[in-house]
Amino acid sequence: MYIYIHLLPFPSSPNKHPLVVKTRLQLQGELRAPGTYPRPYRGVLRAVGAVCRADGLRGLQKGLAAGLLYQGLMNGVRFYCYSCALDAGWTGWTGGTVVAGAVAGAVGAFVGSPVKTHLQAQTLSAMAVGHQHNHEWFGEGSWAAVLAGGMVSGVAVAVTMTPFDVVSTRLYNQPVEADGTGKLYRGFLDCFAQISSKEGLLGLYKGIGAVYLRLGPHTVLSLFFWDELRRMVVYLYIQCLK
Repeated sequence: MYIYIHLLPFPSSPNKHPLVVKTRLQLQGELRAPGTYPRPYRGVLRAVGAVCRADGLRGLQKGLAAGLLYQGLMNGVRFYCYSCALDAGWTGWTGGTVVAGAVAGAVGAFVGSPVKTHLQAQTLSAMAVGHQHNHEWFGEGSWAAVLAGGMVSGVAVAVTMTPFDVVSTRLYNQPVEADGTGKLYRGFLDCFAQISSKEGLLGLYKGIGAVYLRLGPHTVLSLFFWDELRRMVVYLYIQCLK
């Protein structure tokens, strides 16, 4: 069971990997007031076009190997922890689902963070190069229901998570002093405050279109493969018992 949970993220990763676009949009105009800096990337589609022109189609998948490792570690640990909480009955308590999800997400993020740091560093170096150059459809368990649910929930997730995503991207990519301390931000709260004061509240939502286009397919595909692989494992387990 643990092995198949670790394999779950891999089918969805290439589809949502173009983290390059999201990162470039979120780093554009860092700590500068709106209208005071050039904008080589004006929205998701134009950013995709700029990356393709500068780096080719393969440029959208730069760092894919690190991205697969990151997704495998983070989502594998996250789904495993949540499965353990589910088996232990924690999700049956009031608020247990939220707590289990939060703990599983935090552990997964902690495990995957070192890989994401390297992945976004690759994206940042590539950035410099880029600057140079019907009703039944929605029946229970149907694919349409999963798709609709995933894309709608993706909106809520994108609106909620984009500010934190922007902050994490800035912290991952900021230059550091010799002792390892950041040159621009002292930590999460300082980064949040600086972006809000210098770039406005909308600065915390840079790249939200790319975040949504990344989270929507990721949510749909992760839940789809989770359900299908879970059914496969249960079927194989029953066959072994016969």
